[in-house]
Amino acid sequence: MKEQVVELSVKDIIDFPKHPFKINNDLNYEELKNSIIDSGVLVPAIVRKMENGKYQMLSGHRRKKICEEQGIEKIPCIVKNVSDDEAVILMVDSNLQREKILPSEKAMAYKMKYDALRQQGKKLFPVGTESISDTKTQFYRYIRLNDLISELIQLVDDTVLKDKRSALTMGLRPAVELSYLSKADQELVYEEITYEDKTPTLEQAKRIRELAKNKELDSDKLESIFMELKPNQKDRLSLNEERIRNVLPKDIKDYKIEDFIIKAIEYYSKTLDNERGDSYDLDI
Repeated sequence: MKEQVVELSVKDIIDFPKHPFKINNDLNYEELKNSIIDSGVLVPAIVRKMENGKYQMLSGHRRKKICEEQGIEKIPCIVKNVSDDEAVILMVDSNLQREKILPSEKAMAYKMKYDALRQQGKKLFPVGTESISDTKTQFYRYIRLNDLISELIQLVDDTVLKDKRSALTMGLRPAVELSYLSKADQELVYEEITYEDKTPTLEQAKRIRELAKNKELDSDKLESIFMELKPNQKDRLSLNEERIRNVLPKDIKDYKIEDFIIKAIEYYSKTLDNERGDSYDLDI
C-alpha cells in the first residue's frame, strides 16, 4: 500500500534531537537547493507526530533548511507512527544513504542505532543491517570513535574532508586503538601529533595503547615512537594556501590547480636557466 503524502508547515517540524548528520553547504547541497527552487521538493520528507501536535523530522533536514532559507512554507511529508527507538533506527537508516558521510557522523549514527536496537532487545547483527554497508567489525570500530577527543576524531574526518597528500590525517584503525586511552592520555598524544606533525601508524598506536594500559605513557616515550620513520615516509611540503590562491586565475577549477602550479614552476625554471646561461654554475 502506497503511503500517503501530506503537505505540512515547515514551522511545525522540529529537528531530530542529536541528529548525527551535519548539513554542509557543499556542492550536493547547492544542487539540491537549485532543484527545489526550480521544481519544488520532489522527495517527501519523513516525519513522526509528537504529543504536542508538532512533527519531528526523521529524514529531510536539508530539504527543510532549504525551504526555510527560500521562504517555502510547506513541505511534502510522509508521517510515520513509530516509537522513540523505531524513530532513531529509521532516522539513521534513511540518512546512511547520503553520498558523503564523515567517520564521526557514522560513529554517532551507528551508536544511536545500536542503543535503540538494544532497547528493543534485539542484536544489530544479523538484524537491522540492511542499510549498513560496513562489516560487523567495521561497525564496532566506528562506534569506538565516539570515545575519542574532538581533536583526534577531526583527524579521522579529515581523511574525507582533505587531501591526504597535503593535510595531516589519521586512519580508522589507529584511531580505534587510541580510543581506549583516557582523555588525558589522548590529549598527550594529540600534543605530540601537533608537535611532530605526524599521526601514528597502526603498529605505533597499538604500542601507545599498551604503554597507556601499563601506566607507562609519557612525553619521552611518545617522542621516541613518533621519531621513527613510517614505511615509505616522505617529508611533506607545506604551502600557504591563501598566498597561492591570491596569485591563481580567479576562474581556475580546484582540480586544475596542481597542474597549473607544476607548469608555472617548469616555465619559471626554464626562464631562470635561460637568464643565467653559462654563468649559473659560477653562482653556486
